[in-house]
Amino acid sequence: MTEKELASTLLMLVGGKQNIVAVEHCMTRLRFNLKDSSQADTQKILNIQGIISVVDKGGQYQIVIGNTVKDVYKEFIKLGDFQNNEISDEKKGIVNKILDTISGIFIPIVPALAGAGMLKALLALLTMLKVVAPDSQTYQFLNFMGDSVFYFMPIIIAASASKKFHVNQFVAMGIGAILMHPTFMNMIAVAKESQTGLEVFGLPVSLVSYSSSVIPIILAIWFMSYVEPITDRYMPKSIRIFMTPLITMLVVGIATLVAIGPLGNICGQLLGDAIGMLNHYVSWLVPLLVGTFTPLMVMTGMHYGLIPIGINLLATTGFDTVAGPGMMVSNIAQGGASLAVAFRCKNTEIKSLAASAGISAVCGITEPAMYGISLRFKKAINSCYDWRRCSWFIYRYYGGWALRTSISGIICVA
Repeated sequence: MTEKELASTLLMLVGGKQNIVAVEHCMTRLRFNLKDSSQADTQKILNIQGIISVVDKGGQYQIVIGNTVKDVYKEFIKLGDFQNNEISDEKKGIVNKILDTISGIFIPIVPALAGAGMLKALLALLTMLKVVAPDSQTYQFLNFMGDSVFYFMPIIIAASASKKFHVNQFVAMGIGAILMHPTFMNMIAVAKESQTGLEVFGLPVSLVSYSSSVIPIILAIWFMSYVEPITDRYMPKSIRIFMTPLITMLVVGIATLVAIGPLGNICGQLLGDAIGMLNHYVSWLVPLLVGTFTPLMVMTGMHYGLIPIGINLLATTGFDTVAGPGMMVSNIAQGGASLAVAFRCKNTEIKSLAASAGISAVCGITEPAMYGISLRFKKAINSCYDWRRCSWFIYRYYGGWALRTSISGIICVA
């Protein structure tokens, strides 16, 4: 079945266009806000080849498709002629709203983060194999190319957050650019060196560098979501086109430099210090808990709450000890179990699903493996948790734990 045929079938089975309030997608799922979820024929949807699972919770009707979800989504939008694809918050509780906001901000930028991260990994590999010398210009080029996404994180997050907070995207990016302007960075460096302060209109500006930061720009765009609509409402239409962006950038920009940015920086530092204390006294605890509960967090969408924590740690300490280690162990355990099912299973359809899901899980996308394999076959999910009980020990004391986890999943199922 082609993506267009699948989109057409799903449009009919969820109750038609008239039953859809909004639709969007993440890495593996089509996410619907339906007027009446009882009109959706879940059983028929599950019987479609290529559909992994259906999840109906938190006010959303989610269809797990896998890596081709983006192509199906494009065809779905064309068929339904949907204009407003923003999922409504009306049926969501406060926790779901917060998680939805976090996921809505970070899901679109994951490909950029993944690309930059893999570029840094490739550079490390080329350096280890002595293909590229650390003092060469090639090394310098690849190094700053990999760092660029993380360095300009405030601008990237501003672009994504603007869609979630319903503000002008380019004005929001302008706010992010204020924090990254070379003149501002140079003023901070000079003030630190001369041990003097900075101020704007008599208001003190903290000597904080916002490169790679996460929390300050999210708070700034959230504040902008209140300033821009109020300004737009009371501004005469004849001058609104230039006066609203002017006042928005002036008010939000100064407020961010004086108060919001430093507050976000303090929050980020406190979060980093708290995680650092845990790593110092009980370094095994965070990877153990994250690795154990990652499948449950993925099912509820709560795993997106760990992404900004991991990025914040990269910005403040240079490495991530929260999201990365525990999630990687969990992902590879899921992937190993799925690949074991692909190796042992005789059913060609399940074998194909398990093989593709296993590869995706090892690379970081576990929904196909979880819904398509682990939750369907008891041995598969047991193999993940049998190994995850001691994954913290491997992480803490040994190298090569990722490979051991995958092999363990295969051995347990076999």
